[in-house]
Parts: sequence; structure tokens; C-alpha cells
Amino acid sequence: MRIAFIAHDQKKLDIVNFVTAYEHIFKEHELFSTGTTGQRIMDATSLKITRFLSGPYGGDQQIGALIAENRMDLIIFFRDPLTAQPHEPDVSALLRLCDVHSIPLATNMATAEILIKGIERGELEWRQKN
Repeated sequence: MRIAFIAHDQKKLDIVNFVTAYEHIFKEHELFSTGTTGQRIMDATSLKITRFLSGPYGGDQQIGALIAENRMDLIIFFRDPLTAQPHEPDVSALLRLCDVHSIPLATNMATAEILIKGIERGELEWRQKN
């Protein structure tokens, strides 16, 4: 599966810890990320990640383009709901694209864990047929 990681600044440590905990699952998949988030994950794990620009500089939109082309299977986006984001329109567009194209999206650790357990059990194999 093609999986993308995105995290707002206040959630970067959380996503690094999450990916580290499930590295054994993620290593079997093709991974993508916005710039800083991807670098921090790679620094903490042995995973190889295709990195895009930082979110505020267009990284969210680059991932959104892959969603629109049906070239992304799952998005893990740890959002900070308590801090205003200067690129909120880009964030909203990414979330909308996930809904339009039926791409599973986790915006917090609890949902991300359910999706990763689903991948581990083979419950998202329907995405692999796309």
C-alpha cells in the first residue's frame, strides 16, 4: 500500500512515536510524507520515505495530487486541532480529496491505530485492487 504521513508541528513527536511502534508493518509498504515529518520519522527508524515539500510550502497539495490520481491508499495526518494553521485551506482540500476518492484517513492516533491493525489483518486489501 501507498501510505502518507503528515503532522502539524505540535503532533510531530506523536507521529514519530506511532510510526516507530508500527515500523514492522510500515516497512512492507511504500511510504510518503511531507518534508519535516518524513525526515523526523526517517531519523528515528530504518524506514525509507519519499518526502515532499513541507506542508505550508505545498507538501499537503503534492500528496493531494496523488490522492486525486488514485496513487495513494491511506493517509495518516496527525492534526493539531487547538492551533490555527496558516495553510488551513490546503488541509481542508486534502481532507476533501480523501472523502471524494474514498481514501482511508486518520487524523489522530486512535484512528491511525485502528487502520494499521486493519492493514495487519488484511482488511484494507480492497485498496490494493485500485
